[in-house]
Amino acid sequence: MRRLFASLIALAGLFAVLIGPARAQQSEDAVLLADRVEIAGNDRLIASGNVEVIQGTTRMTASRIVYDQSTNMLVIDGPIALTDGADTVILASDAALSTDLRNGLLRSARMVLGQQLQLAAAEINRVNGRYTQLYKTVASTCQVCGKRPVPLWQIRAKRIIHDEAEQQLYFDGARFEVAGVPVFYLPRLRLPDPTLKRATGFLSPTFRSTDALGFGVKIPYFITIGPHADLTLTPYLSTNSTRTLEYRFRRAFRAGTLSFEGAVSEDDIREGELRSYLFTEGAFDIGRGYTLTFDIETVSDTGYLLDYDYSDKDRLDSAAEIARTRRDENFRANITAYRSLRDSESNQTQPTVTADLHYEKRFTPGWLGGSAGFTFDLHHHYRRSDIDIDSGDDDLVVDGRDVTRATARLDWRRDWLLDNGIMIGALGALNFDYTQVNDDAAYTDAVFEVTPQAAVELRWPFIRRSPLATHILEPIVQLAWTPESDTDLPNDESTLLELDEGNLFSLDRFPGGDVYERGLRANVGVRWTRFDANGWTLGVTLGRIFRFDDLGQFDGYPGLDGTRSDWLAAVQLQLPNRLTLTNRALFDDDFSFAKNELRASWSTDNLSLAGSYIWMEANALENRPLDVNEITLDSAWQVDDNWLLSLDWRYDVEQDRAAEATFGVEWRNECVEVDFSVSRRFTSSTAIDPTTDVGLQVSLTGFGAGRASQRHLARGCRG
Repeated sequence: MRRLFASLIALAGLFAVLIGPARAQQSEDAVLLADRVEIAGNDRLIASGNVEVIQGTTRMTASRIVYDQSTNMLVIDGPIALTDGADTVILASDAALSTDLRNGLLRSARMVLGQQLQLAAAEINRVNGRYTQLYKTVASTCQVCGKRPVPLWQIRAKRIIHDEAEQQLYFDGARFEVAGVPVFYLPRLRLPDPTLKRATGFLSPTFRSTDALGFGVKIPYFITIGPHADLTLTPYLSTNSTRTLEYRFRRAFRAGTLSFEGAVSEDDIREGELRSYLFTEGAFDIGRGYTLTFDIETVSDTGYLLDYDYSDKDRLDSAAEIARTRRDENFRANITAYRSLRDSESNQTQPTVTADLHYEKRFTPGWLGGSAGFTFDLHHHYRRSDIDIDSGDDDLVVDGRDVTRATARLDWRRDWLLDNGIMIGALGALNFDYTQVNDDAAYTDAVFEVTPQAAVELRWPFIRRSPLATHILEPIVQLAWTPESDTDLPNDESTLLELDEGNLFSLDRFPGGDVYERGLRANVGVRWTRFDANGWTLGVTLGRIFRFDDLGQFDGYPGLDGTRSDWLAAVQLQLPNRLTLTNRALFDDDFSFAKNELRASWSTDNLSLAGSYIWMEANALENRPLDVNEITLDSAWQVDDNWLLSLDWRYDVEQDRAAEATFGVEWRNECVEVDFSVSRRFTSSTAIDPTTDVGLQVSLTGFGAGRASQRHLARGCRG
């Protein structure tokens, strides 16, 4: 029995040999199951017939196991199948292992790592409890079966060494084959095994062709810097003599993250110039519920980001913010530096630095009821120019005007429900504003102003239910008042105005804090919603604004100017087949449209379609010299488990030409990922020309972690 016990201990160690030295030190007992167990002589133990050994998550089956005490060897007859959890599977015809569990040999063996990477060898040799050597080996992640005996790709090697401690695979005399055809030969090759999450080495290359840069290739090199940081360097070489080095650095801290991304280039587009960009992002928890976020964006010239397809941003913003949000309190303080890349904008006369501080506290006043709040805002924006007049650049804005404003606000709202179902709401606000204007000849003194706002609101919802549908009809009338003012302060922040469902019933249509909507006005509208028993929903909103006096605040803004605004009509239809239609329009009494937007989206498990049409009148105040008349389409089609097609398209109806188009094809199976894209930008400026961009990336899956999700893409092997 002592020998039997020793044999069981040896068998338990067998699995530790195959799955790593750390498991050899575990104290879990092994369970031996067999049809027959016998002791032959004084030094041999034989287990035969459906032998199964289990230790923890490790399980091995064999036809016979023999322990020879005289040689201290374990001899195992196959077929042998060993599994360790979900990551390691070993199949072999027979094996011989030493009882110290550090050396052994498996013949006609196959190892599967991460349920994907297959290593087939004439023999597997275990060395010093750490290394697994495979001889005359083929490695692949592609499925092999009778229907497809030749994998899509494979690596043949004289020897592969698997270092379990470093989680690396070393190939000697590696020959890479595609569909059985040799492609290239490497005397030495190192790849991470599927259990390794991060490893220093080359990543999949990307091939790119553009009109400006020609054909080129990007070869990323990933460098691990400890467990919490990494650096990726990507040389980019093209036929048009671009020499580019892209970089990305990431670092995770206990309280946040930090990243740097950028590139440096010399090319033929701007000969003799060093072109570059840098984007930095960070987010940190600084304690007591406060978070610090910041980003820095800089570029050497206006066309660099688009030339290399790094970003389509035409305004860069570098910002830092400290914020905290609680159930009834919000605080944020930020500073932002802007740089415009547009030809039509000057960074000397545009506000390039803004600073804001916002504090808001919500509470319930005991003697008034309802909901109330206190808000404090501090704002400043700065222009580089110090010219105190408009120098004639057609923007009608003083070139150097800087503004500082402090605002304190008290607001309150309460609703009552009457017996007949009418809802009455009362709301109001009291604003205290201090404004200082510099570098503007029209303003020499600071201005302090108190502005009250008040409104009363009536809603009378009607509900009708039937077996077919539920209807909700809600007429709304809101009477709002803000006193007129003789103070004429500059409007720098509230220059882009909208009328939609969100602000139709609002005290103010100006988005910034530098202007208040004044005068007596009535916001009138009706909302109707139908919930059909078959699962579809239709919602309609119709309304407009009536002003008792035209104070000229909205002159130049179609849809909002005059004593009566345009009609706002919004319709949304949601069908149970995941089709959604949305339309929003502004039109006058003669049905002349100022704005009209239609959007449709439909999605299934395999198909996603989204399209929109927008029409807007030209508006010089919104820097829109021409009418906007555009159609856009975004689509993606998962043809089957392997193919994904995508198309993004934007067409300028006004100019009668396409503005931008991108077509993408992705093909993936269990062992290969191929991404191909073609994009065309048709617009041009003084900094960029119309260009076509073609990209191709091919990746072999199964090396390193993170590929398990591709297992469902295995090719069929029926028949």
